[in-house]
Amino acid sequence: MANKLLLHICCGPCSMYPLAQLIPQFEAENITGLYHNPNIHPIEEFVRRKENAQLACDHYGIALVTTEDFLQDKWAKYGPEENKLRCRMCYDLRLEYAAKYAKENGYDAFTTTLLVSLWQDHDYIIQKCQQLAQKYGITFHYEDFRLGYRQGQQMAKDIGLYRQRFCGCMWSAPDELREKLLANYNGKV
Repeated sequence: MANKLLLHICCGPCSMYPLAQLIPQFEAENITGLYHNPNIHPIEEFVRRKENAQLACDHYGIALVTTEDFLQDKWAKYGPEENKLRCRMCYDLRLEYAAKYAKENGYDAFTTTLLVSLWQDHDYIIQKCQQLAQKYGITFHYEDFRLGYRQGQQMAKDIGLYRQRFCGCMWSAPDELREKLLANYNGKV
């Protein structure tokens, strides 16, 4: 069993169930959250999700490290029909950062809240994390958090967390927001 765990957190609600499962195994002081999500658009949504990731971590007494990366141009170059390529690029970018950060900062293992979602490519995420664990010489801690997805959403609702309606990138946004994002995008964000 690893002693220090880095948990990549995509948003506050998705962290609720995984943290409830991980704390008994690792203890709160041995878990650090990492909010690295340059896929979240627009910037107001990025900030709101980061703030709610902090609220979730505060709820559990977990430290949270955040990055300010906001890379809308990476997602804008993919069209709406390129879901698989775009999503894999998104997973790769965030998980690579998490694995490298974990190794460079003395963690024994890493995992991600992406494993709680019923809509993410679970098998690809596992495969990518296993590859990165080997690449960086660190343990990938796997748990199928999907079993508690609904419970985690209720937990988030119970403490008043913002629960978003889309994955994060402009292409996953509801139609009216996506149209606004595309209209305002100028490639310089």
